[in-house]
Amino acid sequence: MSLNFAQICQALAKNGVANPRLETRLIMAFVLQCQPAEVFSDSALTTEQSRQADEILRRRLQHEPLDKIFGHREFYKFDFIVDKNVLSPRPDTEILVEEAVSLARDNMSILDLGTGSGCIIASILSEHPQMQGTAVDISAASLDIARRNAENLGISPRLRFIRADWFNADICQTIGQKFDMIVSNPPYIPTKDIATLEAEVKNNDPLAALDGGDDGLQSYRRIAEIAPQLLNAKGYILLEVGINQAHEVAAIFTLQGLKLLKILPDLSGIERCVVLQKA
Repeated sequence: MSLNFAQICQALAKNGVANPRLETRLIMAFVLQCQPAEVFSDSALTTEQSRQADEILRRRLQHEPLDKIFGHREFYKFDFIVDKNVLSPRPDTEILVEEAVSLARDNMSILDLGTGSGCIIASILSEHPQMQGTAVDISAASLDIARRNAENLGISPRLRFIRADWFNADICQTIGQKFDMIVSNPPYIPTKDIATLEAEVKNNDPLAALDGGDDGLQSYRRIAEIAPQLLNAKGYILLEVGINQAHEVAAIFTLQGLKLLKILPDLSGIERCVVLQKA
């Protein structure tokens, strides 16, 4: 029997999915290879399309997010490859990208610490065609995804990739240069809170991209230690932060001699992006 819109929607709603009609539309658009706006409640699926939709539905009912099932996610102005090895890009992170794009100039160099899918630095480089970038991540699998995304956006010649751990004592020597801008969305969830996250997140995003240590601020302390060595004079650093972390993070960096320029809210009004500058 072929699945239809109502059956998919009912199964999602019964399983507690927050937006069952929207997700049904996205699932059907994926199997029909059309835009979501072209899907209607009476849209028909062939037997093969129904089989494909049934497999997607089975995985979604096990709390696997749609972007990980589809293998891509829209972020900022672009479409990025994602899988279980990278953090799914969030709309809140677009606040950081928009501010970086505004501050950046074409002749600048930029460093992304913990690049994951590469969505942050790739978006910024795509808006500034003369910028050069370096993307650092501890995960080889993440860097493979970031490379593929860079290739898809045509920015590979301007983006260098380094596999490294920012907790290593020689990280600055490994990176080997200074930059006009640093961007980072480091792990910031306190370890004790990981278990309370939604299954879509804790079971499908890499733990290393979520766990920020006992208070969630472990990575910020380390980045604050190395940032002055990695920034040129007047260089910027933009950081995504968790709920109620912005002022603590700002204090960590100002203790290292950086000047707080602004704290930006996300779409929900949560202070989400901390912007600082080297003297």
